[in-house]
Amino acid sequence: MPGIDVVISGIGQSAVGRKLPQSGLALTVDAALEAIADAGLTVADVDGLSTFPGRRPDALPFSPVGTMDLKDALGFKLSWFAGAMEGSAQLGAIINAYAAIKAGLAKHVLCFRTVKEGSGGASWKENAEVRTQRTRLDGEFQYMFPYNAISASNWLSLYAQRHFHLYGTKREHLGQIAITQRQGAIDNPRALFREPLTMDDYLSARMISTPFGLLDCDAPTDASTAILLSAADAVADRSKPAVRIESVGGGIHGRAGWDQADMPDMAASDAGRMLWARTDFKPKDVDVALLYDGFSFLALNWLEALGFCGVGEGGPFVEGGHRIARDGELPLNPHGGQLSGGRTHGFGFVHEAVTQLRGDAGTRQVPNDPKVAAVSNGGGPMAGAMLLVRD
Repeated sequence: MPGIDVVISGIGQSAVGRKLPQSGLALTVDAALEAIADAGLTVADVDGLSTFPGRRPDALPFSPVGTMDLKDALGFKLSWFAGAMEGSAQLGAIINAYAAIKAGLAKHVLCFRTVKEGSGGASWKENAEVRTQRTRLDGEFQYMFPYNAISASNWLSLYAQRHFHLYGTKREHLGQIAITQRQGAIDNPRALFREPLTMDDYLSARMISTPFGLLDCDAPTDASTAILLSAADAVADRSKPAVRIESVGGGIHGRAGWDQADMPDMAASDAGRMLWARTDFKPKDVDVALLYDGFSFLALNWLEALGFCGVGEGGPFVEGGHRIARDGELPLNPHGGQLSGGRTHGFGFVHEAVTQLRGDAGTRQVPNDPKVAAVSNGGGPMAGAMLLVRD
């Protein structure tokens, strides 16, 4: 998109853990103030707010804080704001902010994602059961809920099964993703799980929804992550390296639901095509990949969708873990991803991408001075992707 260049000027993250004593709003304030300070700005400079999915009273552990909550807490004076569930998955909040700055609607937009799922509360299944008692089901859920297919693990496992059938993908391939990412988490002090993981550990974990075992699923957590976007000319004199948003891509695939005619294809492929169509960079130029891993299969799917390997070649690409290791040709989620780091629900990947491009990742730093990062979020019918470049 021509016009104003947009950079990620600041990043922040609260404490990450299970059953943290802080409220969702307190975690959000911590992350927001850290991002603003990181950018060398003040609360008065921020004129935009964006979040996914907005405050959800029907599912507060999933989304306990909205834009108005944070505005009131910190006293922002806004010219633009948005909190939206429907968009390019979790990255939709950042892509919306990127577009708003490009359009001149704001100069500094604080994007945030907050979860309190590590503290429990009503699960999606429990919320769904309550809703079915007082409303009539319609759409795709009328075919899922009677069979207890309420979890995303049920829906996505069908895509994985189809991929296994068509291309010979194995559980061991998914296991390699989990094992490699655990190696990164060992060097991430914020990660939930930092003990070494073996293939035997992976294969012996209890089954959740075939072919997904427990270690194929990300871990609920309490956390808030804030990403501050700025017009490049508004932060030209900052001391930290600028990380520019080179390109974005988003997609909604086929029908707006999980029942697709071309499984295992997903919206990731649509987002990938759009991402590369808007830049002169190519997959071979990417130095580090921060790819969504709500389930291990999603990371494998994103490797294919973004062109790092061919369709159906994700299994052989990750086999042995050499290519996706920290010192491999395409380091994958060197912070541990959500499988080991905890479900920061997408924004943690952007935080880690900026950390890596700045060279601030310490013992988990990707070697060879990375300058280009690919970031992705989502799976199934909606997805988003970004290409970040350190100028």
